[in-house]
Amino acid sequence: MNRTNAFALLNEYVKDQALVRHMLAVEAAMRSYARKLGQDEETWGIVGLLHDFDYERWPNAPDHPLKGSEILREKGYPAEVIHAILSHADYLADQHPRTHLLDKALYACDELAGFVSACSMVRPNGVTDLTASSVKKKLKAKGFARNVNRDDITRGAADFGVELTEHIQFVIDAMKPHAETLGLLRGTGGDE
Repeated sequence: MNRTNAFALLNEYVKDQALVRHMLAVEAAMRSYARKLGQDEETWGIVGLLHDFDYERWPNAPDHPLKGSEILREKGYPAEVIHAILSHADYLADQHPRTHLLDKALYACDELAGFVSACSMVRPNGVTDLTASSVKKKLKAKGFARNVNRDDITRGAADFGVELTEHIQFVIDAMKPHAETLGLLRGTGGDE
């Protein structure tokens, strides 16, 4: 298991560049948390990178992420990676509960990374000057990025044991160095 092979697998199954950028954003957040918490950065990064690789082909529950887990199992990915990916789906929580720190980290970073990306896209400077307070303000605007589940963001931070504002800022800071790759260097110019 290495990032090169994981990224090749992702590209085999995903053509939508927005989805690829989402998985790269989650990978960045997961790698940053692994460094902070003294965990295996490669494992955490690959979980973030591959958590939605099956979504484009099988977007409906329970196919996503069950189909992906079958592929990962066939390719010899470790059980902890497969479990973490399965556990990010709420509808599989009974069979695959979020019990490990890795599982909780993925859940905490997934929706938030998507929301941070959405916030960045409406700012003249993209993610470069985005702050947690700006993101929290957008969280209250129900019409903004309405497909993002705000409860998942709040619950994810709580289950992971991190304070929400600090978590938001941590994810922003993890994504900033990758802003160009993530398409977040410059927003579309909307207002705060």
